[in-house]
Amino acid sequence: MGPHETQVPGTPGTPGAPGGPLVSVVIPTYNCERWIAQTLDSVMAQTHRPLEVIVVDDGSSDRTPEIVAGYGAPVTLLRQRNQGVCVARNQGFQASRGQFVCFLDHDDVWFPWKLRRQIEAFEACPEAGVVFTSFALWLSEDGAFPPAQTLAPADDGTPRHDPEFSGWIYHQFLLDCWALTSTAMIRREAFERSGGFDVALPYSEDWDLWLKLSREVPFVKLDRVSTLYRQHPHQGNRVLRPVDYRTRLLEDAAARWGLASADGRAVPGQIFRERLARYHLQFALHHLQHRSRRVALRSLMRAWRMKPGWLRPPAVAAAALLGWRPRA
Repeated sequence: MGPHETQVPGTPGTPGAPGGPLVSVVIPTYNCERWIAQTLDSVMAQTHRPLEVIVVDDGSSDRTPEIVAGYGAPVTLLRQRNQGVCVARNQGFQASRGQFVCFLDHDDVWFPWKLRRQIEAFEACPEAGVVFTSFALWLSEDGAFPPAQTLAPADDGTPRHDPEFSGWIYHQFLLDCWALTSTAMIRREAFERSGGFDVALPYSEDWDLWLKLSREVPFVKLDRVSTLYRQHPHQGNRVLRPVDYRTRLLEDAAARWGLASADGRAVPGQIFRERLARYHLQFALHHLQHRSRRVALRSLMRAWRMKPGWLRPPAVAAAALLGWRPRA
C-alpha cells in the first residue's frame, strides 16, 4: 500500500485461493456521495453470496469515503490520492482475491440476479474469459431517477447467449465498444494476462481492455439487461477532448492485430474504414458544438480520406467555414 492509501477494513488472502470469495467486485469512486449508496446496495442485494467488495476512493473531497466505510464487511475501502479511474481499478484488482472480478462504476446499479447468472454462464462455458450482459440507459425524469426496481426485468430463467457477440469477438470490438464495463465479469487469469487497464489512456480505456482480452479469450454475452447505466451531464463520454481516442485506439489495434478474430471471422476493410469515418465525423460535430473549429476541420478531413465518396464531411466543413455549428 502506497504512502497516500488507507484501508478499512483489510482482509489478507491469496488471490484465487480455495475458500476465498468466488467473485470480487471493484468499484472506483470519486466524489459520488449522491449515488454510491445505491450502487453498493445493489451489490449487497445480489443472490450470489459470498462475495468481496473493494471500493477504491480516488481522492474524494465529499462524504463518499464515510458512506462506504459505514457498510463494514464485506465492503473494504481503499483510499488513494487522485490518480484516475484506471489506477483505481488496477489497485482494486491487486487487492482482490476472487477467481472472477467485476468492475462496477460508482453510479450504476445491478439487478439482483446478475452475478448468479454470470457464474452459471462460466460453468456452462468454462473456456470463456469474460461474461457480459445487456444494459439499459437510466434516464432522469425531472431531475430524479426512477427507482431501479421499477425498471428490473423479471428473472424468468437462465438468460440465453447472444451468438453474435459470443465466442471470439475481437472483430466486433473493431466496430464498437459493445461491452459496458459495469456489466462484465472477467476471469482473474485473463485480466492478469491482459495487463489490466492502461493508465496512459484518459478515455476509451475500457474499449482497449476488451480489444486485448478478445484476442486472448472467448466472450459470452447474456441477452438480458442486468445493469442500469446512469446518464448524467458529467459522464466521461460527454467531455470535450482534444484527441479522438476512439479512432486512434482502433487504428492502432488494426495495425497491430489485423481485422480478424482467432476463429477467422473478420471485419471487411471497407466496413472498418467506414466506421472510422463516422467516428471522425462524430468527433468533428462535437467540437463544432463547442466552437472548436480547427480540431473539427482536421477530423472532417480524416473522415473524407477514410471514405472519399462520402459527401457529408466536405459539406459540413464548408458550412463550418461559413459559421454554422450544430445544436448541442
